[in-house]
Amino acid sequence: MSSSFISKLPNVEISIFTEMSAMANKHQAINLSQGFPEFDAPDFLKDKINQAIYEGKNQYSPSNGLPELLTQIANMVHRHYQVELSDEQKLNGQNNITVTSGATEALWVAIQTLVRPGDEVIIFDPAYDSYEPAIELAGGSCRHITLDAPSYAIDWTIVKQAINAKTRAIIINSPHNPTGTVLSQSDLIKLQDLVKQHNLYVISDEVYEHMTFDGIRHESVLRYPALFDRSFVVSSFGKTFHCTGWKMGYCAAPAALMSEFRKIHQYVNFCSFTPAQIAIAQMLKEQPSHITDLPNFYQQKRDVLVGALKDSRFKVLPSKGTYFLLLDYTAISDLNDRAFCEWLTKAKGVAAIPLSPFYPASQRESYHQKHQIIRLCFAKNDKTLLKAAAILNQL
Repeated sequence: MSSSFISKLPNVEISIFTEMSAMANKHQAINLSQGFPEFDAPDFLKDKINQAIYEGKNQYSPSNGLPELLTQIANMVHRHYQVELSDEQKLNGQNNITVTSGATEALWVAIQTLVRPGDEVIIFDPAYDSYEPAIELAGGSCRHITLDAPSYAIDWTIVKQAINAKTRAIIINSPHNPTGTVLSQSDLIKLQDLVKQHNLYVISDEVYEHMTFDGIRHESVLRYPALFDRSFVVSSFGKTFHCTGWKMGYCAAPAALMSEFRKIHQYVNFCSFTPAQIAIAQMLKEQPSHITDLPNFYQQKRDVLVGALKDSRFKVLPSKGTYFLLLDYTAISDLNDRAFCEWLTKAKGVAAIPLSPFYPASQRESYHQKHQIIRLCFAKNDKTLLKAAAILNQL
């Protein structure tokens, strides 16, 4: 590369998820780092995608998504949140939903739709690593608000103080990756008040929407009409149906915002994989119990891992949603979290994710001085979780 080449993302490095999974593979470690399920997608879903492929349904779909899938998404939204996503209340979803190639595409397109040069977007750290690069590529910048362990709760007074004339949008993520926290009804009402008062927009990352535990209700932005009126809501079929490699997601928004979203989406990725859209539409229609069973399914896995670690020297932080669990290793090592995860992978055979990469680079040194926390993924078979816990208990 020419020495005169100027990077548009000079501070971006290889994703920590890619790095730790590669390290886990190299050292044959149990991979509790990258957030993908160890178990397979439902047989029904696999049968339907194979059927679609062999029936020759392999060409482009409409850019917005197959009409039958849009309808089934709208029906699902109504079942879970009592919201009807169409201007005419017909539950067809044709005006309010776009199918995307994964939630990351939906997030990127939503950010490009909203953010203009000079705009600021409020994000909460620790934050998923795709938000800031997308904001920078749109010409905007991030206003970072740090959430403190162990509760990682949002202080809305601080949020209000951070809003200024440049503030364009706020990005929220609930259930939250990496902390496993869940926003409450009170949180959404306070957010709604700020959005109305300051004429802001919201991007709500809800990819773990069907994974909340202990009877906690997921407070989707879709439940709050005045808030949804200025929001993009992003969801993931990959997370819901254990098929992250299919890269299938969707975005919901009011018709006017969705019209602008689709203008960009059509040039990023004209349409998503047609056979998968057909299969998911049938899954949503004929196997709705898969989604309603997910909270108990993942709560059981959380409880297996938490129970297996009860005699360890780790301090286990609460996980109210997602399929992630945070561990404080202060009693075990003085290493910073990145070095600890490398040692854990290479020397002990368990791969985890450090939390510091979820913070901006400028804050990581100070983060290391205050926190010693790692993230484990429990979307694994019980045998794998128990095997990893047995190793961790020896530290």
